[in-house]
Amino acid sequence: MVAFSGSDPIGVLIGAKRPSGTLVHKIAVHPDHRRQGHGRHLLASLSSKLAILGPPRIIAEVPETLAPACELFNASGYVQEALLTDYVLQREQEDRDMGEGFVIPVTVDDLAANGLLGEAHPQVCWTHAVETLTAMKDDIAGLAVASDERIEACVLYVTRGTEETDIVSLRSFIDDGGARLKRLLFQLRARGMETFRFQRVHPAEISKELLETLGFTPAGRHLLCAARARSA
Repeated sequence: MVAFSGSDPIGVLIGAKRPSGTLVHKIAVHPDHRRQGHGRHLLASLSSKLAILGPPRIIAEVPETLAPACELFNASGYVQEALLTDYVLQREQEDRDMGEGFVIPVTVDDLAANGLLGEAHPQVCWTHAVETLTAMKDDIAGLAVASDERIEACVLYVTRGTEETDIVSLRSFIDDGGARLKRLLFQLRARGMETFRFQRVHPAEISKELLETLGFTPAGRHLLCAARARSA
């Protein structure tokens, strides 16, 4: 959606839509036209449109450091549902892989076929949702620890150049204190990956304590805000 002043575009809202809801991906207003209600007008127009067309749920993942954006969504009736945390893990030296089981390549389709991709629900950020992983599956690589009977832990990731890796899913299906996940991260380091970023992690997705055990440290936060579409 675009806001105009006369014939000049002065604001833009970019969204992404799926059956469960709509994400406000970006919203921006030209510096010369801020504090004049254009941002609220864009959000209200989107809400009115979705009240008719659906889906009624609208969400935004707002960087905690962007105070004006946080104020805009709050003033527009959005309610904070959760705090999403960015984590980073720098390369560390480890002795060797001592784990049991096989480490095998795994794809999004492999996890889906084994019923391990997860169900569509709002307890993850937009990027980690099943719909996003499925849509991006050709760009996502993965590793898993497997026994003779099943997959016991997995990591899905996207490489960014030669040194940086974005983790989009990190899950263990065994209560082992993170041992299998440590093994997978070790295997990725052995392939030359230097820095791991696991961004916008919902507290229900994986615990802060487990991530800290794996060596991740917080690097930023986002407010997960939500509203219901309504007619103007």
